[in-house]
Amino acid sequence: MVARFCVGCGSPLRRRTVHGRRRPVCPACGHIHFDDPKVAVGVVAVRRGRLLLVKRDQIPHRGAWSFPSGFVDAGETLERAAVRETKEETGVEIRLGPQLGAYSQAGNAVVFVAYAARVVSGRVVPGPECQDADYFSFDGLPPLAFEHDAEILRTWRSRKR
Repeated sequence: MVARFCVGCGSPLRRRTVHGRRRPVCPACGHIHFDDPKVAVGVVAVRRGRLLLVKRDQIPHRGAWSFPSGFVDAGETLERAAVRETKEETGVEIRLGPQLGAYSQAGNAVVFVAYAARVVSGRVVPGPECQDADYFSFDGLPPLAFEHDAEILRTWRSRKR
């Protein structure tokens, strides 16, 4: 979403070069608008040697498979968000393991933080943001939704050795 009005005084913003980039600036009060990134978390959750995936019912990549994931709420820890999002999307409880890494792309406002996890209880029930949720063997994974998904799996596998 592009900011159009100043949060301080309500005047229309104009784009100017500030701190080396074109940014929205208020001509009335001088407020500089900075677009902050969105932080999302995802979980490589395993049960009995099988990977838990969700079939997305959200844009982008609706209908594609990926890790249980979602946005971190303001004031929420990354770890709590990872546990919450997994429960919301799959119905299962997890024990969170180590962070696998943080992933970003130029031009994309989302910073994605991935964690390893182990499913500890619950039956898989797809949440309202998912078309489906299920376990997959690692040698029979469906194509995954995001570019960084393959890299996250490589990191997870390298740490399992």
